[in-house]
Amino acid sequence: MPLCGRCLRRLPAFDRTLAAAVYEAPFTHLIRGLKYGATLAYAPLLADLLHARVAAAHEPIDFDLILPVPSSRQRMALRGFNQSIEIGRILAKRLGKPLDVESVLRIHDTSPQASLPFDARRRNIRGAFTVIDGRKMALVGSHVAIVDDVMTTGATLDELARTLKRAGVATVTSLVVARTP
Repeated sequence: MPLCGRCLRRLPAFDRTLAAAVYEAPFTHLIRGLKYGATLAYAPLLADLLHARVAAAHEPIDFDLILPVPSSRQRMALRGFNQSIEIGRILAKRLGKPLDVESVLRIHDTSPQASLPFDARRRNIRGAFTVIDGRKMALVGSHVAIVDDVMTTGATLDELARTLKRAGVATVTSLVVARTP
């Protein structure tokens, strides 16, 4: 997918994005069912869709690890799970790569991005993530694949990628189940 005008004016921190689907039916139902309905049985299907997209990439992509977008403690307490971890866990197995859920924390409980207007999303997520000091050396020079369910504006993925690159990560690929049209 070509870059939009907004992305051309301010390039995102991630190096590429692979999306398995466009965020429309039936994918909206599956993603919402997992995320808001706690239908964990949808996670393997979504991970398999994403795995197929990675396998179909034009050039081979070799990640060092899979890092799901972290949720805040408050959101974890509310939902009881992180949908990105559920998808990422299965994807990591399919790709034979380690799953890293300990190197990055979400340190701010931001408003849900889906509830915000387009322009407010970047401000909302700014400074939300941090790399754990004891984990930084393991990330230096690596290629990290960050996993999320949906990419709308890319603000969350951009902020996480910026955080990772400040810690020394060389390459960040965003892997998303669906991207808004």
